[in-house]
Amino acid sequence: MNEGKPGTPGASEGPDGDFVLARPERPDGDYEPPRPHDATASTPAAGVPDGGAPDPRHRGGTSADASEPAPAQSTDAPASTPAPGADAPAHPQPLHDPDPYSTPPYGEPGPWAPAPPVQHPAATPAHGVAVGVPPVPHEAAPAAPVTPAAPVAQDAPAAPVTDPWARYDPWAAPAAVAPLQQADPVEEDVRRRRGRRRRALAGGALVIALVSGVAGGVVGVQLERNGGIGAVELPQAGVEAPDRDPDSVAGIAAQALPSVVTLHVSGGGKAGTGTGFVLDDRGHILTNDHVVEPAGEDGDITVAFHSGDTAEATVVGRDSGYDLAVVRVKGVRGLAPLPLGNSDNVRVGDPVVAIGAPFDLAGTVTSGIISARERPITAGGEKGDGSDVSYVDALQTDAPINPGNSGGPLLDGKGRVIGINSAIRSADGGLDPEGGQSGSIGLGFAIPINQGKRVAEELIETGKATHPVIGITLDMEYSGDGARVAAEGSDGGPPVSTGGPGAEAGIRPGDVITKVDGRPVHSGEELIVKTRAHRPGDRLELTLERGGEERTVSLVLGSSDDG
Repeated sequence: MNEGKPGTPGASEGPDGDFVLARPERPDGDYEPPRPHDATASTPAAGVPDGGAPDPRHRGGTSADASEPAPAQSTDAPASTPAPGADAPAHPQPLHDPDPYSTPPYGEPGPWAPAPPVQHPAATPAHGVAVGVPPVPHEAAPAAPVTPAAPVAQDAPAAPVTDPWARYDPWAAPAAVAPLQQADPVEEDVRRRRGRRRRALAGGALVIALVSGVAGGVVGVQLERNGGIGAVELPQAGVEAPDRDPDSVAGIAAQALPSVVTLHVSGGGKAGTGTGFVLDDRGHILTNDHVVEPAGEDGDITVAFHSGDTAEATVVGRDSGYDLAVVRVKGVRGLAPLPLGNSDNVRVGDPVVAIGAPFDLAGTVTSGIISARERPITAGGEKGDGSDVSYVDALQTDAPINPGNSGGPLLDGKGRVIGINSAIRSADGGLDPEGGQSGSIGLGFAIPINQGKRVAEELIETGKATHPVIGITLDMEYSGDGARVAAEGSDGGPPVSTGGPGAEAGIRPGDVITKVDGRPVHSGEELIVKTRAHRPGDRLELTLERGGEERTVSLVLGSSDDG
């Protein structure tokens, strides 16, 4: 079993085939290195132990015992002291025994380096398990060979080494080494680091999500408000041709606006604004009588054209019964008269366009339809004597007409004048040329252009207009259905003018006229309106009641120079 091991001097082979080191023999039966003494003390000769015998442990000794190995030292034995009277060593000695075998891991210790006590190998069982050596008693005893321990079974576990200073056996079989395992603190630390890493990743992801959400919100708001990031550029249609269909509202307005004017009138402590339109290239402009009425005999009338040019105007003629007036401007060139239509061709539902200066907003264009025809209206009457009352068989429209529109044109779908805007029905139930200040409620009235054309021609030619008459006086207090002939005349004369159209037709006082040309009339005002819708010389057919009997008469309208 020990084949190949180096031979050791002084060692004998044991019964188990292993080498057993012999212990050195000492008179006192113990072995302990001498302790250092004072430097002044005498030192025995090198290699001579205390008591004069050579020290076999000293490598420089010449004794024959130097080749024998040192006996094993018991750790339980107290340190021995030199015998009294012995000489002190010549120089200080190391504090430990030198290792004669130079056994690793220590090797030969330094001169002063502390080292643990040297553990010498003892007898080893066949299977390489170390066996403890009993301590050597303090009393001197002859050296005897160490009896090896009984062999240990191969499957039996190795006995634990109780000596804390026992050295390992370099020739013993290595003990089984347990596999390395990761300690719990390391695993816990790894888990902790992984947890911190996960938390860091989760926190980073949360921060990124928050930043992304805020950025996305800002971008979304920017996109929603401005349509993009950076300069705002809204979608817009390209430039189109300015021309419009001539029959459209825009086409009609484009053609008519240059011929529509705004009138500013002042005089006699009054002032007003109205509208008019050009009749011819000589400067004649048609408007309402109530528009120019504030100017009186010496007032001022200023005409403003759509181009922005202005000119002074004078009154050519006016008629309160028809609520029409003609003014003229001089020194103005390039006037474009509006074409005149025929109001007899108008039907309910036809589209119309109204142009005027409501509340002095010049060039305002509105549109609507014809709501009714031959609507009898009366306007004015502020004087109380009836001289300023106008009787109009009007065209009704829902085109917005407001104060300031008076005198402006009402155009058909081809841009031709079919009426002169004159009055509106206000919300308080009143009918006024200016409509107060309440504004339009969709009930506007215009003088038919057929009547306006005849009156305008008379005013331009003579300065006054003629009125068709029947030659009778009406009872305006009559509340029954129809128009009743008064019993007395207004000026004390007969109610039926002698030699007039009514007298020739056989009309008598007290007769009730119920129809004109087969159309019912319900009041005296309606009879006047229907009569003034005709020219002097036109023939009328009247239906009347007398004594409970109905009869029909025919007459030719006369003329009156009364303006």
